[in-house]
Amino acid sequence: MISVLVVDDDRNVRETLAEFFDTLGYTARTAGTASEGRQAAAAHAPDVVLVDLRLPDASGLTLLEALRADDPELGVIMLTGHADVATAVRAMQQGALDFLEKPVDLQTLDAAVQRAAELVRLRREVSVLRAQHAEGGVVGAADGAGPSLERLIDLAARNDDVPVLIVGETGTGKGFVAHRIHERSARAAQPFVEVNGASLSATFLESELFGHERGAFTDARQAKRGLFEVAGRGTLFLDEVGEIAPEVQPKLLKVLEDRIFRRLGGTAELRSDARVLAATNQPLAERVAEGRFRADLFYRLQVLTLALSPLRERRAELPALATAFLPRGARLSPAGLRAIERYHWPGNLRELKHTLWRAALLAEGSPVEPRHLSLPHLSHAAPAGPLTLAEAERRAIHAALRSTDGNKVHAAQLLGIARSTLLEKLKRMGDATD
Repeated sequence: MISVLVVDDDRNVRETLAEFFDTLGYTARTAGTASEGRQAAAAHAPDVVLVDLRLPDASGLTLLEALRADDPELGVIMLTGHADVATAVRAMQQGALDFLEKPVDLQTLDAAVQRAAELVRLRREVSVLRAQHAEGGVVGAADGAGPSLERLIDLAARNDDVPVLIVGETGTGKGFVAHRIHERSARAAQPFVEVNGASLSATFLESELFGHERGAFTDARQAKRGLFEVAGRGTLFLDEVGEIAPEVQPKLLKVLEDRIFRRLGGTAELRSDARVLAATNQPLAERVAEGRFRADLFYRLQVLTLALSPLRERRAELPALATAFLPRGARLSPAGLRAIERYHWPGNLRELKHTLWRAALLAEGSPVEPRHLSLPHLSHAAPAGPLTLAEAERRAIHAALRSTDGNKVHAAQLLGIARSTLLEKLKRMGDATD
């Protein structure tokens, strides 16, 4: 049962909304001032609070800030008869989940309350997990995710209609986490498709996401399905979502909210059933404040946020991570491990993984020593007779294929390259098979 608190100085509004929520089977309470609203929220712990922007004893924004300070997981929806963009953005920055203009459509309000209540439920479950595993604990064998992150991944996988925002520095494993969420979800048998928001212009990104009709732009010689169509009931992973062009953001928001979109140059409305995962290494809240990213899109994407810590903050995990990332059959010498523990790893997990694979190749079956690691802070001489770049690449590719039992998708992920790039390299090497 959803619990709602209505804070509004208009008695008719309070009573009308309370009666409406009662008919829906919700628990509804009311308050006429900011002071009464804060006291009622503390006493009854509602899921969602509706706050009027103008209250007799304080601004609704002031009450919003106080409510979020008292309960960071609380869902707050702002109501106002005097809407303006600047106030809406400020409310979103302070943690409001929605901003609705009076007179509000009751069906729209109910949908907003249900979304907010679902987010609150997820926030509270995440809060419990973080409290239980504040430090993350021992790393997992595959990617270094501790129990806390693993349980958050499971939570994201179970709630497979909810967008997830994965944040962290470059190389912290955001793409790996996205794959893991998909693989553990009920959508695992459906496609996982990925697009990089920084790699395409606005027009081509829109075409990539939503498809286009013939003649939609100069090079559109035939109609093309977009990734939302290709994903079907699977998962669409938007990497570097903070770089998505402003022109594309409204259309992306519409898909997230209404599940419908149009191809570029088209008129027919198409439906998307794909689950959206997004990742960024950018501070999206700052981009919202700068006007470079839509506030409503940001708050729609961050229904559930997974923050990945940089490797320099997880130094105790380095021995287990190094063991996990070494190619099959390779070993680390004690001196090699000490060198790994001393290094600051600015490239995070990606740098660690690639360094270990290169070092294992250079070691050629012997334990990996500091000289094989070639870390910037070490002055050890390079091993005698170093491999040529082409030979090192060939060995790395063959080692990746052996480690993944010939699976080219997984081998490409292990090498940090696209599958198409791997196939091209294999073709040049004379080993092309699909």
